[in-house]
Amino acid sequence: MTLEQTLPICIAGTWRLGGGERYASCYPATGEPVAWLNAASLEDVEAAVQGAHLAFLHSGWAQRKPHERAAVLYRIAGLIRERAEELAQLQRQDNGKPINETRALVASAAGTFQFFAAACETLEETITPSRGDFVSMSVYEPMGVVAAITPWNSPIASEAQKVAPALAGGNAVVIKPAEITPLLALQLARICEDAGLPKGLVSVLPGKGSLLGDALTRHPLVKRVSFTGGTRTGKHIAHIAADKMMPVSLELGGKSPTIVLDDADLDHAVAGVLYGIFSSSGEACIAGSRLFVARALYERFMARLTAAAAQLRLGDPADERTQMGPLISAGHRASVERYVALGLAEGGRLRLGGERPSGGLYDQGYFYPPTILEGLGNHQQVCQEEIFGPVLVALPFDSEEDLLAQANDSLYALAAGIWSRDYKRAWALGRKLQAGTVWINTYKQFSISTPFGGWRDSGLGREKGRLGILQYMEQKSLYWGMNQQPLAWAGVEAGQ
Repeated sequence: MTLEQTLPICIAGTWRLGGGERYASCYPATGEPVAWLNAASLEDVEAAVQGAHLAFLHSGWAQRKPHERAAVLYRIAGLIRERAEELAQLQRQDNGKPINETRALVASAAGTFQFFAAACETLEETITPSRGDFVSMSVYEPMGVVAAITPWNSPIASEAQKVAPALAGGNAVVIKPAEITPLLALQLARICEDAGLPKGLVSVLPGKGSLLGDALTRHPLVKRVSFTGGTRTGKHIAHIAADKMMPVSLELGGKSPTIVLDDADLDHAVAGVLYGIFSSSGEACIAGSRLFVARALYERFMARLTAAAAQLRLGDPADERTQMGPLISAGHRASVERYVALGLAEGGRLRLGGERPSGGLYDQGYFYPPTILEGLGNHQQVCQEEIFGPVLVALPFDSEEDLLAQANDSLYALAAGIWSRDYKRAWALGRKLQAGTVWINTYKQFSISTPFGGWRDSGLGREKGRLGILQYMEQKSLYWGMNQQPLAWAGVEAGQ
C-alpha cells in the first residue's frame, strides 16, 4: 500500500471504494496522513445491511453448532496474535496511542475472541422446573443483523468486544468505526475472512456517525445496536431504538471519582491515581478524573502526586519509553484547553500543567501535558462535565458522609476507585458508591470475563462476561406436552 492509494472498504463481503467523500486517517503525533479512503455512503449502508441479512439467512452461520462457530472465533484470535505487531503499529498511527498501549489493546482483542469462542461452545440452554404436564425449555436464537458503533480511543479492542459475542451468537455484524480511526476495523474484517467466516457476515462502514450511524440505527433490518461513545449520541440512539422497540447497549461517558482514604498506602495510591487519569492521555471513559483525598492527608499526598506526574514521559508514541502520546486531534486539544481555562475562571488553581508543550515533535502533533486543578467545588462545571483529556481535578473531603455526597453527585456513574488499607472499610464504601465498576487498591484493570457498563448517563446494558453472548440473542421458551389426556377445557376425551 502506498499513501496515494485509496483503501477499499468492506461491504457485505465485497472490498470496494466507498461511495462517499475521500478523506485521510491522520497520525495525531504529526498531523500527517497515514492512509486515504472514501467514506461509506447511505447506499453503502443499505448494501451492507441487505448483504448482512442475506448472509445471515443463507450462509449457514446461524445454523452451525456452537463448537463449529467457536472454531472460527479461535482462528480469528490466532490470526490477531500472528499479526499483533503490525496491528499495534497501525493503531499507533491511527489514534496516536503509545506503542506499548496499542500492543496491549491488540492482545486484549485476541483474548476477547478466544473468550467468546469458549463461552460459545459451552453456553447451556435450560430445562426449567416443571409446573404441569409438560417439559419446558429456555433456548436462545440469534437476532439477525446487529450494528457495532465503536469509538476512536480504543479501536480493535472495542470492536472485538462487540463483534466477538455477536458472531458467537450466530449474527451478522455491520461495524461503524469512528470516522477518524477506521483502519483497525478494516483489518479485523480481513482477519475474519481469512479465518473462514462466511462472506457478508462482517461489513465496515467508515465515515460520519451522524450520517451512517443514524442510518444504521434506523434501518428496519438492524435488530440491535451496541454503541460506545458520547452520552449525547447515545441518548439519540436510545430514542430511535425506543421507536423501533429495539434493544441497545450504550457505554457512554464518565466523570469517575478516585478516593484516597487517610489509611491508604501512598505508593500504591499515587501510582494508581496517575495511571487512572493520565494513561491514554486521559482519553478514556473510565478515567479517574475527580480525585477526593482525605483532608488530613491532602497536602502530603498532592505533593507526591504532583512530583510524580511531572516526571511522566510525554512524547513520540513510537518510543517504547513514552507514557503519554498526543490527543486525537487539534479540535479535541482545543476543547481540553477550554475546560482548563474554564476551571481557572471558576476560581481553580493550576497545580501542574495547563499549557501545551512546544518545540520539536510537540509543535507538529496535538500534545497536552498532565494537568492538575485544585481549589474548585464538586458542583462546578469542570467537576461535572467529561473533559476526556489529561486533566485531574483534586478536592479534599472531611468525612465519608461528605465524600459520598460529592462522589455520587454526578450525572455519570461509570466507575470509581478507592485506596485504603482497611478492606472492610473499602468494601462498605464501595457498596455505597454509585458506579458500574469500583476498583479497590487498583484502577483501570479489566477482564473480559467480568461484565462492564454504567448507570444513569453512563449508559444502558452490559458488555463482556460469559453471558455477554445473550445480549445478541433472543430468548425463546418451548413447551413439550406430556399429558396423557387431551386438554380438559376442550371437553374432548381420548379415543373419541
